[in-house]
Amino acid sequence: MHFPTFKLERFFAAHEFGVKHLLCASDCESLSVAELLDLAPGAPEELMRLGLGYTESPGHPDLRAAIAALYDTISPAQILVHSGAEEAILGFGLSVLEPGDHIIVHAPCYQSLIAVARAAGCAISPWQADPAQGWALDPDELPRLATPQTRAIVVNSPHNPTGYQLDRQRFDAIVRFAASRGLLLFSDEVYRGLEYDAADRLPAACDVYENAVSLGVMSKSYGLAGLRIGWIASQNSRVRDAMAAFKDYATICSSAPSEYLATLALRHGPTLIDRNRDIILANLTLLDEFFARHSSRLSWTRPKAGAIAFPQLVQGCAEAFCRGLLLAHGALLTPSTLFDAGSSHFRLGFGRRNFAAGLTVLEEYLAGLDKQE
Repeated sequence: MHFPTFKLERFFAAHEFGVKHLLCASDCESLSVAELLDLAPGAPEELMRLGLGYTESPGHPDLRAAIAALYDTISPAQILVHSGAEEAILGFGLSVLEPGDHIIVHAPCYQSLIAVARAAGCAISPWQADPAQGWALDPDELPRLATPQTRAIVVNSPHNPTGYQLDRQRFDAIVRFAASRGLLLFSDEVYRGLEYDAADRLPAACDVYENAVSLGVMSKSYGLAGLRIGWIASQNSRVRDAMAAFKDYATICSSAPSEYLATLALRHGPTLIDRNRDIILANLTLLDEFFARHSSRLSWTRPKAGAIAFPQLVQGCAEAFCRGLLLAHGALLTPSTLFDAGSSHFRLGFGRRNFAAGLTVLEEYLAGLDKQE
């Protein structure tokens, strides 16, 4: 089995921790351990008493209960905890899908949503979002994309890298199509809760369809990437059992301190999400003004949820643009080539408090380009 180079992650490995301004982060503002423990009286003492033995492979019962509380129909027994979202993506692709299966994948996307299934011997049909329609998906394309071998549909909403949010009509149409064919629906929901308008929030796919697998993680909406805690929620016991058996060959179980801290965070989840949404909305105001000032060089579809957007250069190559910004100012953007999404877009992350400083640097870079012309 061969996995291609994970272009985005190798790019981050080379640059993420050495730049002055990280303008492309996909996660939100984080907390220190002390700040997290301050949310609950007695939490520091509980953490100090925590045993450092193995944890239960599906996840600590308290953690699974806290995760299950995020859903309407899911019990703790229907939760499987993973090491971040990536292990869950790997487990689904290698234990649930089989060689010869065909899957339909929302594109552009996080590379592993396609690469793992392809490495497992699956055929892939990218379901291309339409930038001319605000990166919308058209469910009417699904009958054309499907084949007799289609096993699953993979969707991501709120979407990475565009910030697109499915509307309820499209979401329901996807669920209906999956149900009509008996397909699995793998729903990447890692930004759920960060909708700018609460009325836009979709139900979790696992709550409305028995063959759906909802993916969640602590890194995005909650800003706690360092905990390395993710999960899947699904009513489908065969999917859960297969992924649990795969996990025996991967992490086996999660870190006990991480599980404790994740449980604590989820019990105060609305506080953490509201905090990050406030940061995002403040930064969106800055971005509205920024793109209005630079409409001759840049265009964007304003996102509806999450902490990222996918602006476009009016002309020029995104790789050269991002490389120039990095060399001149030590600021990092991710070009669209890392998402196999052409060469004119770049991912912009605005979920952190220090975003304004990086945006100022980007503006200085644009001013320098203007002087060169």
